[in-house]
Amino acid sequence: MDGVKNGAKLIKIAAAWLLILMLAMAAAIVTITVVNNNSFGPARTVENYLDALRAGDGAKALGLLHGRVPSANAAVLDGAGLAKSQEDMKDVTIGEPVDAGNHQQQVTVSYTIDGKSLSTPFKLVPGPKRWLFFDSWSIAPTTLPIIDVSVVNANQASVNGVDVNMPNGKNAFAVFYPGSYEAEYKSPLFAAPAVKRSVTGPVDAVPAVALATGPTSDLLSQVGSTVHKYLDACAKQAVLMPANCPMSAATENRVLSAVKWSIVDYPTVSITPYGGKWIMAPLTVKAQVQYKEQDLFTGTVAPFKHAEDFGFTAKLAIEGNSVGVTPVVSY
Repeated sequence: MDGVKNGAKLIKIAAAWLLILMLAMAAAIVTITVVNNNSFGPARTVENYLDALRAGDGAKALGLLHGRVPSANAAVLDGAGLAKSQEDMKDVTIGEPVDAGNHQQQVTVSYTIDGKSLSTPFKLVPGPKRWLFFDSWSIAPTTLPIIDVSVVNANQASVNGVDVNMPNGKNAFAVFYPGSYEAEYKSPLFAAPAVKRSVTGPVDAVPAVALATGPTSDLLSQVGSTVHKYLDACAKQAVLMPANCPMSAATENRVLSAVKWSIVDYPTVSITPYGGKWIMAPLTVKAQVQYKEQDLFTGTVAPFKHAEDFGFTAKLAIEGNSVGVTPVVSY
């Protein structure tokens, strides 16, 4: 009887251990499945890639993307310029993997840029198992997209805050996706409004950026001040035809008093690009002349006052951040 009791006891112990082992194996399977999905699944690979973009780690991002770098400027493929490309991306959501055929999975990242809803799909291919149990996923190789940028009458610009060279006013920049890229040009004398492009993937062509450079308010103020001083000096000449000035007056009568000029309306300064240079549009000044005159036929003495528009041009000489203005008068 003792043997039977001992055998039954051993069977119970073995059954308990078997149950514990089965529960442990089930727990291990569940744990492996959860860890595999959360830490080694295709969505995790995409998350790691986005983290690298936010950190400005171009080398890591390029490795995860398996991206091919085109023949283009790499100024924003790393560092601050790359990190800035993610700043305008809001409400970023990484979707659940879905079957894409050929053993591939697709993970779609949804986000907004400047309030516009956008998305970027990533195809992922399976790789070898890690530590016998865990999957590995790689983003299918792609070629990085390019943004073409041009700027008027300048050989420099900035993309995402990074200063870049613009040989002959043009350059092409390789960029990661998804992201937002802003090009602009600023200098004390000339500037171009910033232009932004959202890049969602490698397939769709990114519209080219044309930076429309124009004079700054400081430049227009500086040139306007120079023109004002020139015309004020002309107005101080107490003669009918001030030397090297656009104003002139003529009379067949005898002038009996000093001639007095005054500027009624100063010209509006407009500076535009032409042939790789900056030129001023023709200028118009409204000036008034007054004096006392005597009619040679009747002897009548009377005051004379007349305001008229006079046209002239001016040449610009720009060296660095200084500008010279040379009025040109044709008689």
